[in-house]
Amino acid sequence: MTALHDNTGTNVNDDGWAGLLDDDETILWQGRPDGRFTFKPSMVPTTIFGLFFSGFALFWMIGASQAGGIFWMFGLLHFGVGLAIVIASLFKTSFVRRRTWYTLTDKRAFIAKKLPMMGRSIRSYPITSRTVIEYKDADFDSILFANEERNSKNGAYNVPIGFEQLADGKPVLQMIRGIQKDAG
Repeated sequence: MTALHDNTGTNVNDDGWAGLLDDDETILWQGRPDGRFTFKPSMVPTTIFGLFFSGFALFWMIGASQAGGIFWMFGLLHFGVGLAIVIASLFKTSFVRRRTWYTLTDKRAFIAKKLPMMGRSIRSYPITSRTVIEYKDADFDSILFANEERNSKNGAYNVPIGFEQLADGKPVLQMIRGIQKDAG
């Protein structure tokens, strides 16, 4: 058995893949996204809403405290919810990335996560000659290879799925293109 290493230098145990891989499937690459905080413009609306929500609760608590008694404490719940919205909008994505692992085999791409209260999850996405690959070259690269439809109260929307926030995505992209070429 050969020891595999991910791009963080950690040994990867082949036996952990028993039952997940096909008999003729081989792991080509394993890695993790960069877990550092990144600010995205999509965070702005939710952060502003959370700030207004907690700010309004704070002013209400100040006003209620001037009347005397403990009635002002009812505002603590709303203040806490507002702060939770701000914290979640800013730090959720980096928190999830720190608990995410990527694996590329000669047939599929796997994204595994281990989140508190949600437990472990692993999803696989086939890589075929028809798989549309989108490569985003940036400080941290992203390779998108699937879309997932999600529902909201305003209707359905697509979320791109892939290996995101990679320190160097070009070698992984070349491996995916090689898989596609062999599948064609």
